[in-house]
Amino acid sequence: MSNTSLRNRRTLSTSAVALTTAGLMALGLGAASAHVSVAPASTTEDGYSQLTFSVPNESETAATNKLEVQLPTEQPFTSVRVKPMEGWTAEVVTGALPEPVTTADGATLTEAPLSVVWTAEPGAEISQQEYQTFSISVGRLPEAGTTVMLPATQSYTDGDVVEWDDEVVEGAEEPEKPAPSFLTTAAVEGEDGHGAHGAAAETPEAIDAEPAAASTDTGSVSAVGWIGLVAGLLGLAAGATALVRTRRQA
Repeated sequence: MSNTSLRNRRTLSTSAVALTTAGLMALGLGAASAHVSVAPASTTEDGYSQLTFSVPNESETAATNKLEVQLPTEQPFTSVRVKPMEGWTAEVVTGALPEPVTTADGATLTEAPLSVVWTAEPGAEISQQEYQTFSISVGRLPEAGTTVMLPATQSYTDGDVVEWDDEVVEGAEEPEKPAPSFLTTAAVEGEDGHGAHGAAAETPEAIDAEPAAASTDTGSVSAVGWIGLVAGLLGLAAGATALVRTRRQA
């Protein structure tokens, strides 16, 4: 085989690697694009849970300086506590419910926590290529099979406001601005025979677990996205190596 043919084959091989790399990186970065999402540490009915909201900055020109999360009113939380975060102030807004709610123990609620608002101090905003997490402890969770929707409003320093409040319907196309949400689950009998109600009986002070993956995670960076991104970077390295070898052997 002539040197010209050999160089042509190497050039084609290098080009193929480069194209594959570009495709993998595009796939990885596309899948890794994130929305505001929530990850509950526990989803067990009648229990307490730490809810962690992941908030990426999606603006190319402004920073995120405020987040407001709406809490359920049909089956309201009776306990809401905020995890302190440096550089941000937090407020739990309590008010009248649209209609009185009777709890499982027979109590009638006419007011409850309605929302949580985080506001950034100067210099603590979420800038480009950054994200931040915001955590609250809530309880008690509604009965198993309930979708807990937590619509979020993300505000930017340039005045732009993004409403993450579209309902996610199973089997339907993902909405453009999905609301953070998760599905509650039934208590499961444990190996000790006491069942998962031990977790349900936890107080807010006892909650300090890492959040599990959100059951309706339409916005967080998915495992598939990270896999695609890693594959893209590996492909880029392979392409660069092939190019160097081609030049040395030319």
